Amino acid sequence: MSTTMQAQQAIPAASNDFKSDCHTFTEYWRSLSLALDGLPAKPQRDAAQQAQATALLDAGRSSRERFLEQHVVAVYHALTADQSVLLRLEALIDAAALQFPGLVPDAKVLARENALRQGDKDGHEIDQGLFLSTVLADPACGAHLCHAMLLPHPRTADYLEAFKRDGRVDLGTVIVERQGTAGYVYLNNERFLNAEDDSTCDAQEIAVDLCMLDPQIQAGVLRGAEFTKGKYQGKRVYCTGINLTHLYYGHVSYLWYMKREMGFLNKIFRGIATPDRKPDDIRGQTLEKIWISAIESFAIGGGCQYLLVTDVNLAEKSAYLTLPAKKEGIVPGAANMRLPRFVGDRIARQAIMMERVIHCDSDVGRLVCDRIVEDGQMTQAIDEVIDAMNRSGVVSAGSNRRAFRVAHEPMELFRNYMAMYAREQAFCHFSPALISNLERFWDASSRRM
Repeated sequence: MSTTMQAQQAIPAASNDFKSDCHTFTEYWRSLSLALDGLPAKPQRDAAQQAQATALLDAGRSSRERFLEQHVVAVYHALTADQSVLLRLEALIDAAALQFPGLVPDAKVLARENALRQGDKDGHEIDQGLFLSTVLADPACGAHLCHAMLLPHPRTADYLEAFKRDGRVDLGTVIVERQGTAGYVYLNNERFLNAEDDSTCDAQEIAVDLCMLDPQIQAGVLRGAEFTKGKYQGKRVYCTGINLTHLYYGHVSYLWYMKREMGFLNKIFRGIATPDRKPDDIRGQTLEKIWISAIESFAIGGGCQYLLVTDVNLAEKSAYLTLPAKKEGIVPGAANMRLPRFVGDRIARQAIMMERVIHCDSDVGRLVCDRIVEDGQMTQAIDEVIDAMNRSGVVSAGSNRRAFRVAHEPMELFRNYMAMYAREQAFCHFSPALISNLERFWDASSRRM
């Protein structure tokens, strides 16, 4: 009998006894882990050893899905004290690793994987995706997790008073400033052309929080910081999406995708929630403000996704948009759900699956961009939009934003999409095709970290 058949046949059956199944499955996961630890690291395995490792990993994932299908609600209630505690997804994952050993990778496993290039990893973080997908697929548990991710970031409080006092905080890869009634979130990852990775995610979310929570700020602006050297010295660029070099070398975590979508971007789209009240669009339970995107040079991949949640998009005449998901080998966040609302289904598919470039100063580009400005005139354009807001007031802005969401993307739709995304992105993140694409289209192996 093959190793694959042996591992699959050994998967325990789930029962109605949660406590008993916890013990049974934990022991099973421990046995798989011991067997996998007995093999060489992935780069040193021969074909037979790799086949054995694949069988063990597949059996583990099948067993986790079987366990979660039966017990996800009980697991989530155990981790959140019957939903009395709102845990962000990274805290939820950490708690699950401790309370249900083997359900998701623990710190030791992650540390070992994080030391490897992406193509040399076994993909233990896929188990995080399976867990989050199943949680999000349950309406009550998923809504509770979405609520937790709309609360202020745990580190926001460290900066809030200083920001209110000084009007500026430097978060490294992001700088946030208050200028009059506007809060500017400057993307500042200059070395990588404002690409996104684990060094930017928390900083972006904290910056958005600060703008939301400062009572002097009425609108937020996403804009690239002015570059100090290189090809774009003295200029600004918006965002080039995921840091493909870091991705190739294994320095983009799976949880980055989920934190980005459910934290930073969803807060721009839905506002910030409070612990004691559900983020209910119908009852207006979030604190939210108008957000402006300033697209200078280009908005690539994740940068293009920003435009789908901001309220006013200003673009330079020469700027362009792309969503090169085919080349990257991943799902482009929530763009599959949101972009068709702007440009229609066919053009959205062409952009995501056929690498179509959208020039901002074009008929299609104007479906995404509200105003095209001459190159070099972005600061004036931003000032004019903010001045118009100040003169007319933004009293109804939150109401109109909620009305659009109820009609086009209520929380339930977002939750359901994220349940799919959590699973699919986990497998894409560790797909051999992703590595092949990065080597073919990005020449990743020759890039420096």
